[in-house]
Amino acid sequence: MDEEIKERAMKLHREYEGKVEIMPKVPFKGLDDLAYFYTPGVAVACQEIERDGDQAYELTWKSNSVAIVTDGSRTLGLGDVGSLASLPVMEGKALIFKLFGGVDAVPIPINEHDAKEFIKIVERISPSFGGINLEDIESPKCFYILDELRKRLEVPVWHDDQQGTATAVLAGLLGALDVVGKRLEEVRIAVIGVGAANTAGIRLLMKAGVAEENIIAVDSRGILYKGRRDLKKSPHKLEIAEKTNLKGLKGGIREAMKGADVVIAASKPGPDTIKEEWIEGMNEDAIVFALANPVPEILPEKALSAGARIVGTGRSDYPNQVNNSLVFPGIFRGVLTVRAKRITDELAIEASKALYEHAKPKLSENYIIPRMDELEIHEKIAIRVAEKAVRDGIARREMKRSEIRNEVRRILSLTRKKIEAISKVIGIQQ
Repeated sequence: MDEEIKERAMKLHREYEGKVEIMPKVPFKGLDDLAYFYTPGVAVACQEIERDGDQAYELTWKSNSVAIVTDGSRTLGLGDVGSLASLPVMEGKALIFKLFGGVDAVPIPINEHDAKEFIKIVERISPSFGGINLEDIESPKCFYILDELRKRLEVPVWHDDQQGTATAVLAGLLGALDVVGKRLEEVRIAVIGVGAANTAGIRLLMKAGVAEENIIAVDSRGILYKGRRDLKKSPHKLEIAEKTNLKGLKGGIREAMKGADVVIAASKPGPDTIKEEWIEGMNEDAIVFALANPVPEILPEKALSAGARIVGTGRSDYPNQVNNSLVFPGIFRGVLTVRAKRITDELAIEASKALYEHAKPKLSENYIIPRMDELEIHEKIAIRVAEKAVRDGIARREMKRSEIRNEVRRILSLTRKKIEAISKVIGIQQ
């Protein structure tokens, strides 16, 4: 990390003592207002919710609130720093939720590393929230936690390191394939690393149309194939081995990449995890996503010199940043607007298509996916996802496209006005 960034980041965190706070959303003119917002008037809201639980969406913040929960076991590239030390990251996530999705997100690090106990805690706090965002939980327990919470809760549960990254990867891949003139259904893809992001990514790619036999996944011990004995203790890897690599290819990264059209790497940081000569063995017009942070598995300039036509990374200082921050504000804005019960792979694919279609008029080798500061993408994702949730019958609110569009725009516009006003006040105080 650049020293200037380190120093300024520390200065700003210390100066503001965090990045988010709770503010009233109602006008307050004096104590008389509390008769309605608090006692005695608040009792009628409680009684209405007791009669009909869904009224919580109408009468409380539940309709626009998300809990960002973590155990701190896999915080960014820092590893297991513990729940307390993960709080700055969760606050940053909450800030992005509000800035780009108008969503009230609450950072909740939980001091519990046991998966079953963690699930119980999240389940118990869930009544207050319209959605749950799992964050920075180590693999493989993150798969179990996500699956269990999706079964137990009737609000959307999302693991951004899995589903968010997978959605961004699919969007970037759709754009890259458009540029090189190849079809999703025909390309051969080497997937390097079988952690949270790529496990979800493989599932999403297959649902989007990639042929199972055209995916070759590699973990730290080599290519996954049916019959590999050491996979029995790893259910998610065993499932991948059963469904992909139908010809039973064996070997390591080199063998997986030979003759591939695409490589999607989310493994250990480089810069030499992927060798230049391995890219030379790929097909013409190769696409390389080297997503490890802070250092990609191979530096973009080296990948390009080795013959790759398009390179994407997880970093903002290179073209084609493939980042889950492009996805989750719009996804949650959409599902909260129609009060969806869950976030399915079909909704994630819809978000990927929204990103791709936004980028399509400007696609090039250095622009395969929108940038995070293209604010209209969050609105487009939200509308597409909300519509899809209604069509698929998982929304509590039946809304027409025009109603969804107006509601999403109203919330995002109001949020931006509030942020502008607060920023002016802070500037005056300084």
